[in-house]
Amino acid sequence: MDLGVALALAMFAIFLGLILIGYNVAFSFASTALLFSFVGSVTGTFDVGTLNALPARWFGAVSDSTLLAVPFFVLMGAILERSGLAERLLTAIGMLLGPIKGGVAAAVVLVGTLLAAATGVVAATVIVMGLLSLPTMIRLGYDHKLATGVITASGTLAQLLPPSLVLILLASQMGVGILGLFAGALLPGLILSALYAAYAIGISYLRPGTGPAMSIEERTLTGKVLALEVLFSVVPIILLIFGVLFSIFQGIATPSESGAVGVFGALILACFAYLFDRVLIRAGATHITPKWRLTPKAFRDAARSTANISILVMTLLFCSSFFSLMFFQLGGSDATARFLAEIGGGKTGFVVVAMIAVFLLGINLEFIEITFIVVPIFLPAMDTLGFTNQEKIWFTVLMAVNLNMAFISPPVGFSLFYLQSVAPPEVKTSDIHKGAIPFMVLQGVTLVILAVFPAIVQTSFDLFVPGG
Repeated sequence: MDLGVALALAMFAIFLGLILIGYNVAFSFASTALLFSFVGSVTGTFDVGTLNALPARWFGAVSDSTLLAVPFFVLMGAILERSGLAERLLTAIGMLLGPIKGGVAAAVVLVGTLLAAATGVVAATVIVMGLLSLPTMIRLGYDHKLATGVITASGTLAQLLPPSLVLILLASQMGVGILGLFAGALLPGLILSALYAAYAIGISYLRPGTGPAMSIEERTLTGKVLALEVLFSVVPIILLIFGVLFSIFQGIATPSESGAVGVFGALILACFAYLFDRVLIRAGATHITPKWRLTPKAFRDAARSTANISILVMTLLFCSSFFSLMFFQLGGSDATARFLAEIGGGKTGFVVVAMIAVFLLGINLEFIEITFIVVPIFLPAMDTLGFTNQEKIWFTVLMAVNLNMAFISPPVGFSLFYLQSVAPPEVKTSDIHKGAIPFMVLQGVTLVILAVFPAIVQTSFDLFVPGG
């Protein structure tokens, strides 16, 4: 084996070792790259002068307008959460579906789907849903495993449903259009959401007591008040999400422009929430107290969470660029591309190996980190195997579904930890872990179906981007 390739593989092995013992991923990227740039220079396998290309790589990365959509969509979701609109959304849909068995769980799936499409961030969606819906389902007598399972599964849809943060980053790293990736992922995401809701209702009827219907005493919203709550809490958010995605799919605005309009729309909804509350009070509502929810503190919290995620993305981008440059210059990219291309089975064999690797990494790492680790390794092999742009979109959708499964896999799936951090004391950790398993099965079945029938992703693309 060539010495440079051996050093590249050793660099990658040390990098994996550092992140598995809990060392910061960005610093692991930078520190291993720096160490092996010195080792490579001493052994004559690396020309230090090639580091002059690093600033150009950084400038090219930050010049990518696709990444500008990240802070806009994160801020839009954060405003919806901090202003209390997400809580109102869950209340309204919960009251609508509460009379049927498993209805509240189905409402959680629906609200989780809407929040996933509004925030694009898994942690925020799972934590908000856990705080708002888990105590309610426990009070209604829901089985703890079903209650926690629907929250972790539907919250993790934020990785798959546009405008998903992971889709934005994958589009940038894969070199595929973000419009095509959003369109290709939307139908698979909605299919998963429908499967979750169907399972929640089905298991509630098959196993009495698992997901009881809401009693008449619990249905505090009825008639005119419920209709107004739906009109004010559900319809505006659906219209906001629909407007953002419609403008992207129809080419009316770029993703970053649509994200900026989405932030403005979320601010308008937060401002009008006070007026909506007063109308509801006059109609006889007793479940709310009119107050201004978009306080300076709420807005600061939303801005801070947006800044934290944006800084994380850019730090990983800079550090991973240094790492990938070193890996390429030492010959690691070419060697891994040849290995993956010659592994057997052509494109199918590559996809199987890649999905296994993504799932294993997804158990221990955040999706942002995985994006910057595996895509620079996969992409040369995909080019060698002759993947078309449409096949790359299909492969990326498979990655997103796979990450959904990894994120709720016991015992160390990230979404399980997010929910565990806000779960009431009576909810056991074992219930959270067991509750995730049926939804992992649904995700696995969906992954296999999408892999065997790539036309589903193509249909999704054609459906939402006519003539695309």
